[in-house]
Amino acid sequence: MKYRNTVEFQVEGRLALFSDPVTRVGGEKCSYHVPTYEALKGILQSIYWKPTIIWVIDSVRVMNPIQTETKGIRPINYNGGNDLAYYTYLKDVSYQVRAHFEWNENRTKLSEDRNENKHHNIAKRMIERGGRRDIFLGTRECQGYVTPCEFGKEEGYYDSQEGEIAYGFMYHGITYADEAVLPEDLGMMTVRFWYPVMTKGIIEYIRPEECRKKRHIREMTIKPFGEDNFTGLQEFDGEEAERV
Repeated sequence: MKYRNTVEFQVEGRLALFSDPVTRVGGEKCSYHVPTYEALKGILQSIYWKPTIIWVIDSVRVMNPIQTETKGIRPINYNGGNDLAYYTYLKDVSYQVRAHFEWNENRTKLSEDRNENKHHNIAKRMIERGGRRDIFLGTRECQGYVTPCEFGKEEGYYDSQEGEIAYGFMYHGITYADEAVLPEDLGMMTVRFWYPVMTKGIIEYIRPEECRKKRHIREMTIKPFGEDNFTGLQEFDGEEAERV
């Protein structure tokens, strides 16, 4: 499905690491074979983001064959020094992404900023320029590059694939308090899981609130934006504020 404010882009990179956040604590890391919803949402937020909107990932198209590469890494040890670990990356990745944005209903004080044409046009311009911030494919050492595209155009490696490929129980993303929709998720930080299926190289993502497998991590408050006390000068007093 295409929405009125749909954006489409292609993201490529030499390496990618889409891993379960449980494995982020330390030790060995192994990438999923396909990008997670949260990783693609993070890419879109690096392209263009404002607290007024929430990006919703609709689908991804895997353009290149899925290949892995294992490297010996010396990550920093929490107690000082370095450890030796093996990270398994995806290599030579290329994805076409289709997404759209919706209003963040939890931020009623930003309702005056709900101009669909403005945000849609800015987002498309930022895609043409490669994004506002650096693009990462799952982790900081995996640099990505964004270009505009037409979703479904150009030949993909899995276009002639027969049947479906199921990837089992997989991390979907995290719902923060300011983006919660369901009553039970309000005021909570929630981690979500789902069962993705790829057909002819395309994965259709379900919406965050449609994930039935989830767990509340902790209570969480909504970070204020646009509040009366959000001036950027609250850390300064008197003469220091005047110098600023």
